Amino acid sequence: MDKSERWSQKVTQSSDALDLEGGVFSLEDPREIAQSLKQSAEESKRRKSDPYRSAMSMLTFYINRAGKQLPAEQKERLEQAKDELRVLFGRSQKHPRK
Repeated sequence: MDKSERWSQKVTQSSDALDLEGGVFSLEDPREIAQSLKQSAEESKRRKSDPYRSAMSMLTFYINRAGKQLPAEQKERLEQAKDELRVLFGRSQKHPRK
């Protein structure tokens, strides 16, 4: 494991903004991922921005850090979780699904 992998793992496990449910990014259902992130963001007393931005930032961070190592199926599920987060927070969908 190189230094950057340890750094990104530390961020997702001990973020100053959110206490994440273990294995949240491995869940099979995009809505469950979104619900977990929403709950973590709303319960956090340490976040620096509103719950929506905190949850979306953590999800985007995870996708970007995993990069090419992230299997296509999981990346699609995480992208769908972004749409679910938008719905849960009453925001419009950015990428409507076919």
